[in-house]
Amino acid sequence: MTEEVRDHWYWRPGWRPGRSFYTWHVTFTDQPAAARLFSSYRPVIGRLPGITPVPLEWLHLTMQGVGFSDRVDHRELDRIVGAARERCARLDRFEVTIGPAKVDAETVQMPVRPAEPLRLVRRALRDAIGDVWGPDSIPETPEWARPHVSLGYWNTAQPAAPLIDVLAESEEQTAELTVRAVSLIDLNRDHQMYQWTELAAAALR
Repeated sequence: MTEEVRDHWYWRPGWRPGRSFYTWHVTFTDQPAAARLFSSYRPVIGRLPGITPVPLEWLHLTMQGVGFSDRVDHRELDRIVGAARERCARLDRFEVTIGPAKVDAETVQMPVRPAEPLRLVRRALRDAIGDVWGPDSIPETPEWARPHVSLGYWNTAQPAAPLIDVLAESEEQTAELTVRAVSLIDLNRDHQMYQWTELAAAALR
């Protein structure tokens, strides 16, 4: 069990104000079940101290990074998108269960399961990057942490136990959602918030 939470918003290597990052995400804001799940947890998230809540429009499942926007050639990015669309079109869309929420070291997050179809999509995205840059130039590691959607990010280091107790006062909630596509986004985190512009999408079959 997490004993202490930590500030999520420190500047990670390569990040600085004004810099953005190309990455693939799954978003769910077009699905009513996601909005209902978000709303069910909103009151308890609002009672947690030291947290930056995630607005509904920015709910996401992180899949695979590409690179900082000032380091990626746009023509190569277009080729990656084309390869990703071709590879993702071979995979069937699928259902996932999201939730219930739990306290993690840097977030309040909802696990997403089953993980295996998500891993297949991530592998397709990694292979698409490898098609353009070569298999030895794919960013991030093949191993993947547990897929999840975050409801909020801690902005203060503090003991976890009282936070877990507050969250436990809320009824556990889940939702069944459909993964239909992955989105290439231009991601910024200047304001203790992940915000982005969608650049392209790769649909599943």
